[in-house]
Amino acid sequence: MHPTSLSKYRPFPAVSLPDRTWPDQTLTHAPIWCSVDLRDGNQALPQPMSIDEKLEFFDLLVRVGFKQIEVGFPSAADTEFNFLRRLIDENRIPDDVTIQVLVQTREPLIRRTFEAIDGAKRAIVHIYNSTSPLQRRVTFSDASRESIKQIAIDGAALVKQLVPSIPRTEVVLQYSPESFSDTELDFALECCNAVIDIWQPTPEKKMIINLPDTVQWTTPNVHADMIEWMCRHLSRRDSLLVSLHTHNDRGTGVAATELGLMAGADRVEGTLFGNGERTGNLDIVTLALNLNSHGVATGLDFSDLQSIRTVYERVTRLNVPERQPYAGELVFTAFSGSHQDAIKKGLDRRSREVAADAATPWGVPYLTIDPQDIGRSYEAIIRINSQSGKGGVAYVLDREHGFDLPKSMHPQVGKRIYDLADELGRELSTDEIRDAFFEEFVNIATPLDLIDYELIHQTGERGLVQCKASILSGGEKKAIEGFGNGPINAFVHALEGAELKDFKVTDYRSHAVRGGSDASAAAYVQVQHDDGRLLWGAGVDPSIEMAGLKALVAAWNLLRA
Repeated sequence: MHPTSLSKYRPFPAVSLPDRTWPDQTLTHAPIWCSVDLRDGNQALPQPMSIDEKLEFFDLLVRVGFKQIEVGFPSAADTEFNFLRRLIDENRIPDDVTIQVLVQTREPLIRRTFEAIDGAKRAIVHIYNSTSPLQRRVTFSDASRESIKQIAIDGAALVKQLVPSIPRTEVVLQYSPESFSDTELDFALECCNAVIDIWQPTPEKKMIINLPDTVQWTTPNVHADMIEWMCRHLSRRDSLLVSLHTHNDRGTGVAATELGLMAGADRVEGTLFGNGERTGNLDIVTLALNLNSHGVATGLDFSDLQSIRTVYERVTRLNVPERQPYAGELVFTAFSGSHQDAIKKGLDRRSREVAADAATPWGVPYLTIDPQDIGRSYEAIIRINSQSGKGGVAYVLDREHGFDLPKSMHPQVGKRIYDLADELGRELSTDEIRDAFFEEFVNIATPLDLIDYELIHQTGERGLVQCKASILSGGEKKAIEGFGNGPINAFVHALEGAELKDFKVTDYRSHAVRGGSDASAAAYVQVQHDDGRLLWGAGVDPSIEMAGLKALVAAWNLLRA
């Protein structure tokens, strides 16, 4: 923004609440959840959902665990009305789920809404009218505070009057002073208390006062002050559920909701992945998983978040951003080498700790939750590009392809792989990483190739092995043999006899390849050249002995690369 533009803006006034208590609170239990995907979310779509798509989304919300679902604005359009009637007439609403409908405080719309909900077991009728000075001045042509409050009173009275007309349906009243976020607190309180006086809620039959952050004008702490102030001053507080409905204009919808709950709210409205007008609504997925990450049960099941995302993206025609908390494609991905190394060490350590004590708390660097808890897999955590490190490459080869490289081999392999990514100027897939590993380090057979071998275990001397091998060296086939205290040692002596030894073996490892088929054994041999260079080679073969010999040959060839 250009500096000359700043003169048109003013700071938002603070709330005088010197004895605020919310900063000392901790969230220890979940709020009542209400999804508004089918109303607030739907009206924000470039192409609204069809009735069949809304039915599928409703079923999804039920499976996730929502017990309150705002199904639409049935007085606004026939599609909305007909969708609600299908839910009721086809008995699609579970007994433990309460539907919610939104309606302006206008008599014809309220009457039409009651026609729409007739026959539902339980319904929340959510009435609202705009209360802020800006709305009073612009939208309602300088309407007085008294006239605006009277709209709320008349709407609440009509709802109460109409309740007996649908005896099969239990009706709960919800009132919102819309644009609460920039309404004078004393006037918002007047409107809410006026509605409370008409509805006369009790602790046994509560009503909902919804305090919407319709447009975010200020920081989350001021929002929390506003909620705490209202909770202190509302009439019949023990007979109310104070509800939050935050938007995300300043990018702090989740933070404002969390602090609002600390300030005393009981309930939240939001949408999956934050879909909504302008920058969106509260992202319920993020808020719920934030609570889960602190050990708080929420009643919502996001253990298969990918399938939820799939339905959401198909019926809304929106995409979940790659960096969306928890749900984004890249949020459990580390490109940085140091991050990759820390994640690998953390996961390896956790495997050992959990083996000893299954109740060990989660603790892996850079991962706030276990990706498996929301249906994500470890295989997607680390990807390799030119910024990646040795640990990341080793992690992918281990987790994705079953190769457990010796730690001292990581730098040699890691450097070559991320040099390749740098040459290509892009991220490498896990299969490309495996292919590059094989091409550069595994079964390297030129200029020296092991064609065949025979091991003869000697009698009389424990562990002594004779190796007879057929090799191809410089295009010439040779037969060589040697004795040693194992296959590798015997083959080294065979090379020495053929005047092909200018190294010593300094390390050897082998293991079965996890998930391997015909290539079920892997071996790694480190050699030190007479000039001091240290290099690893790798071998893969159905035979563990042959894999070791191929690894030694690969290392010999790499010394000459």
